[in-house]
Amino acid sequence: MGRKPTMYDVAERAGVSIATVSFAFAQPGRVRPSTREAVLAAAAALGYVPNANARGLARGRTGAIGLYAFDYLLDLTEPADVLTPNDARLFPQYADEVQRGVELECRVRGLALMLGAGTPQTALPGDLGVPRVVDIAGRVDGLIAFAGAAPSDALTRIAGRIPVVELGGMSTAEGTRTVVVDNTTGMRGLVEHLLHVHRHREFRYIGDSRTAEFDARYAAYAATLAGAGVAALPPAHSAPGAEETTRAAVGDLLAADALPHVIVCSTDQEALVALDALRDNGVAVPGRVAVTGFDGIVAAGLSTPGLTTVQQPMQAVGRTAVRLLTGEITEQSAPLPTALVLRQSCGCA
Repeated sequence: MGRKPTMYDVAERAGVSIATVSFAFAQPGRVRPSTREAVLAAAAALGYVPNANARGLARGRTGAIGLYAFDYLLDLTEPADVLTPNDARLFPQYADEVQRGVELECRVRGLALMLGAGTPQTALPGDLGVPRVVDIAGRVDGLIAFAGAAPSDALTRIAGRIPVVELGGMSTAEGTRTVVVDNTTGMRGLVEHLLHVHRHREFRYIGDSRTAEFDARYAAYAATLAGAGVAALPPAHSAPGAEETTRAAVGDLLAADALPHVIVCSTDQEALVALDALRDNGVAVPGRVAVTGFDGIVAAGLSTPGLTTVQQPMQAVGRTAVRLLTGEITEQSAPLPTALVLRQSCGCA
């Protein structure tokens, strides 16, 4: 196998300087079009591929961003060729759809993407408890972290060196920014539909309050009910990705013979588990009780009955996060909009 062609070889073949070859790949605006065409033609003829890492080091940048996810989602170890409803319970989830948006925006901008996952307690093996997110951050120009995926003190340290965007509706670490989704309007529209179209008056909320987004959903739920003169009980504890917590919440309602007219869940993941638990106990949905979710994941449209939900702009979340990191936008001008999706689980045809 022969020697790999170098930048020097390209410069000699094209009749230009090494600096010109570098500019032709890294900063094409500084080179005349005819010159750049000559450089690219020489590179193609020689089979030369520019070293992105070397160019990044020369500029003091890597040309990559990092995405750090919360590691509570299950992966499909053997993905099927055809997506079934059961497969869709695992993939794609909210985090996967956001990642897709990040990938699309990186592709447009010519950025590489490094992925990582863990929990605030996840550390590098043998590294005296150093969070894994720190290792990812050391290799990229900017970092996107899902809410709860990394310790706040680590994100604060990272934000002192590179831009950091936290996803989840608020910045928990100093120096970071966030992408805001209009959870309030989405939940208000859902509850108003249940109140005024289906005439439901007995509600229970199943969900979590780990993030600002979850808090906003419950607050909008409670405020909308209060405005209609309906009491809003505290949420029954549950967490997406922890099926046993949702089943326990539904089981408590069944054991107390306290099924309401409608169960509002903070996420689609929890709503789908609630549907399973009710079906397992012979409870008809929506005949005996209505069930709703939030997020708009693929599985919501594949369930039986189809799940009424609020669609989040998940890919837009990812794309907006990249734009914040790259400086195209310095602040998000308005919350990203949500949309009510009506299906059979609330009683709509």
